[in-house]
Amino acid sequence: MPIADPHAAVVAARVPLLRAWRVLLAYAGAGAALMTLSACAGHGAYTRQHVEQAKQTMAQMKSGSEWQMGQQQFLAGDLDKALKSVDKSLAISPNVAKSHVLRGRILLEKGQLEAANDSLLRAEALAPDNVEAQYYLGIVHERFSEPEESLSRYLAAVRLDPANPQYLIAAAEMMVQLNRLEQAQALLEERRSAFQYNAAVRQTLGHIAMIRNDPRTAASVFNEALLLAPDDLAIMEDLANAQIACNMFSEAEFNIERLLAAPGSENRRDLLQLQARCLVAVDRVVEARSILLTLTADSQGSNDPRTWTLLGRVCCMLNDTPRLRMVATRVIAMAPDRFEGYYFKAAHLRGAGDLAGAVDALAEAS
Repeated sequence: MPIADPHAAVVAARVPLLRAWRVLLAYAGAGAALMTLSACAGHGAYTRQHVEQAKQTMAQMKSGSEWQMGQQQFLAGDLDKALKSVDKSLAISPNVAKSHVLRGRILLEKGQLEAANDSLLRAEALAPDNVEAQYYLGIVHERFSEPEESLSRYLAAVRLDPANPQYLIAAAEMMVQLNRLEQAQALLEERRSAFQYNAAVRQTLGHIAMIRNDPRTAASVFNEALLLAPDDLAIMEDLANAQIACNMFSEAEFNIERLLAAPGSENRRDLLQLQARCLVAVDRVVEARSILLTLTADSQGSNDPRTWTLLGRVCCMLNDTPRLRMVATRVIAMAPDRFEGYYFKAAHLRGAGDLAGAVDALAEAS
């Protein structure tokens, strides 16, 4: 009997085991493949979502960049470029309220009121609590000569942002335009303590006092405003006019001198005329005559009856008879239906010794 090969016996014993392992490995491979496919499928969905989010982020960034560019161009006064930039921003993100507000402001500056109104209404629809949309809609309605609607918008802006004095002043000024002086004053006084360091609120109160023929109160309020904003020339001018109305000519002349010293105001005829009036009132008549002679010497002053009339008063005070003849002739030619020219003529004739002619001129003046 042949002897069995021990190696062959071992191999024969291992064959079933190898087959079993192959089967297990096959199942394991299939499971791994399924897991890999599942993982790949899940990773693809996540990637698509991530890509979409990245695209949205990039679009928002590009839209914001165009908006910022449009804002800068608008502030620089380049309205056409600003409009193109904000339109690009809206093409990318059409539902951004501040972009519609900027577009409305640009169109408002370009005088396209209907289009501006449409843009601002779109901003309001997207964000009803957008205070700028309300404020600029108020400006649009003001230019449309719709004061009631304008006031309603300004008051809405005040309610949305009570800490901004710009909206408060706009509402008060619209009330003044509607002749609701008491309502405007009450609105400002109610919030005056909240804006105790704001000059514009006091300036508006001063304007109301002047309209109500209360120049002393106006001068006091304007003076408070000037203390808060000592370099504000508009307030200084308001104060000077109120002081003249109160016969505070010395104080008014001081402020007018400061105004005339400001760059660009050296040759303002209205201020120089006011200064001459103040100088006459404080008995500095010679200085007043010098200013008035300068004002009447140019082409613009040759047809200004108010300046010539004031010069005639000064000449009467200084007994400047020779110049009175010229003044009388010019004033009568410019304003034949007023008495001043004939009065100056009478003063001239009296100085020249023609008393009968002076009486006739005074009868004409009377």
